[in-house]
Amino acid sequence: MTIFNPTAVIAEDEPVLRAQLKDLLHAVWPELVIAAAAEDGFQAMRALKEHTPDVLFLDIQMPGPTGLELARHASGRYHVVFVTAYDQYAVAAFEEGAVDYVMKPLTAARLATACGRVKERLSMTPADLRSVLDALAKRAAQANPCLRWINASLGTDVKLITVDEICYFQSDTKYTRVVTADGESLIRKSLKELLDELDPASFWQIHRSTIVNVNAIVSVSHDFAGHVIVKLKNRKETLPVSQPFAHQFRQM
Repeated sequence: MTIFNPTAVIAEDEPVLRAQLKDLLHAVWPELVIAAAAEDGFQAMRALKEHTPDVLFLDIQMPGPTGLELARHASGRYHVVFVTAYDQYAVAAFEEGAVDYVMKPLTAARLATACGRVKERLSMTPADLRSVLDALAKRAAQANPCLRWINASLGTDVKLITVDEICYFQSDTKYTRVVTADGESLIRKSLKELLDELDPASFWQIHRSTIVNVNAIVSVSHDFAGHVIVKLKNRKETLPVSQPFAHQFRQM
């Protein structure tokens, strides 16, 4: 008797996370055949048409056709496991819709639980995702939530850093340095993009190349020329404040 192994498509735009997800799936579900690993919505849509997989592991925030658009296409056709960094408010929508999800950063234990649930449903018709997608779309239509975490490169790894850990951002040629108390990483997001996404009450631009976390500041002083200098709680270096941004510190 021929045994048919279940197949899956992975849709994740971060290459390191995509590889990590693939490796973890091999470990927790060895029988699962990874038919394709897509890096954007366009590749994912083509992979679904070409392979018609049993399961789609889907990152919600994807370039090209969004994860939400892909999920609408997959609704009722493929079993979907959302791979997400959404906060608990959005996760409630997943749970109400009886949809499988795995929160980033990924863990083998949580992924194994999601895979176990999918295995139980493989013989059933895939779930109708309309209710959960409507709830997520409603959230997206509200005022954009402030950035809560950063995907940063650390050598060949990707590190997930909460914004509360960050002391400051500083532009560095094609990249932006993400500096925390115990190290630094690189991201491709520009300072302008970050300013649009960060909480303006906590993150202030102090120089054309620097955004500082106000909560990381220990003191503000002036150098011999009268320029404003920021000292940080957990870093030895000081940060200069250029004249156009100095007014922010008059009350400090």
